[in-house]
Amino acid sequence: MPDNESYNETVIREFREARDAGREPKRPLILVHHQGRRSGTERVNPLAYIDLGGSWAVFASKAGAQVNPDWYLNLMAHPRTTVEVGAQTVEVTARTAEGAERERIWEEQKKVAPGFAEYEKKAAPRQIPVVILEPVG
Repeated sequence: MPDNESYNETVIREFREARDAGREPKRPLILVHHQGRRSGTERVNPLAYIDLGGSWAVFASKAGAQVNPDWYLNLMAHPRTTVEVGAQTVEVTARTAEGAERERIWEEQKKVAPGFAEYEKKAAPRQIPVVILEPVG
């Protein structure tokens, strides 16, 4: 398997090629842009998401690692950003869901993608953050 960066670049390219050709991507993904909290470098990560009807939820699972992914830390440092979803590019603000809101969305994600239940077990005691991406304006 290629390294993570190469894998992500391939997924991003396939997403954009499908979008530009008017086709649905192979899998439901959102491309989240984020600025490096130390470097200031703009980066893009392809992430699984749940459509919340006007906003989107993404999951800082890092495949069940014991630490949060860099993209999450970057979003928390610079929460105003853009996402590519479907044929749209949308300016959003990121926030971490808490309490009942987090639990409801997290449980839905585990039903839709059961692998996230495994990530939850592997990550324990870390609670995987659920990030809400809300359109600006």
